Amino acid sequence: MTTDGRGPIETATAELAAWLTSAAGEPVPVGPPRTDGDAAGLTLWPMELRPARQTRSSGAVREPYRFTVRYLLCVTGPAGLPRLDRVLTTATSEGSYAVVLEAGDAPLWAAFGAAPRPALLIDVPAQVDHPTPAAPPVLRPLRLRQLEVRTLIGRVVGPEDQPLAAMRVELSATGSATRTDSDGRFRLVGVPHDPEHPFPARLRLTGRGLVLTADVDPGEPDLVIVCAPPTH
Repeated sequence: MTTDGRGPIETATAELAAWLTSAAGEPVPVGPPRTDGDAAGLTLWPMELRPARQTRSSGAVREPYRFTVRYLLCVTGPAGLPRLDRVLTTATSEGSYAVVLEAGDAPLWAAFGAAPRPALLIDVPAQVDHPTPAAPPVLRPLRLRQLEVRTLIGRVVGPEDQPLAAMRVELSATGSATRTDSDGRFRLVGVPHDPEHPFPARLRLTGRGLVLTADVDPGEPDLVIVCAPPTH
């Protein structure tokens, strides 16, 4: 669950619907394909959950369970065609979401009881985060060591070095977070760094339908993080 009480599927659906509203120029309701003749526009419907490659857990820390939510975005009435055009153009130019052109099978529309119409499949990565286990009790006297604190400066890009704006970048160790600017750049202050025993800083990146983690070197002067949609 997220801090606002929503689960991963609900969060992915809300973020995708908000992005579609911006791309299409009007709200996109969540629901199965509509069959009433007076309806016009687009509808969004989560169709299935697809497996994703899992990462191996190390030690007591459990890695998130990753999967993909596949959505059906379809036209309802002729007025929906230009809106679908705008969504397709935005998605392919920004690389924000993985669009799949495989929504034309007749059995799919028969299952919905609807006539075939232009549609897209959109794959959105999601994950189930596991709570951090409680720390074991301290059995020995504590020994304090002073760590350096650095400012982490970097850039978040998509395929073909396309800058990704408005991505949330969170430092897992401290919970401090920021968002990327229009050039995909971000700046995080207060990042701990131990020059004697270097350890990576774990970043959590969310936005544009992506939920990713990245282990980076706090000493890297100009960090570049590449976020790419999952491949099938």
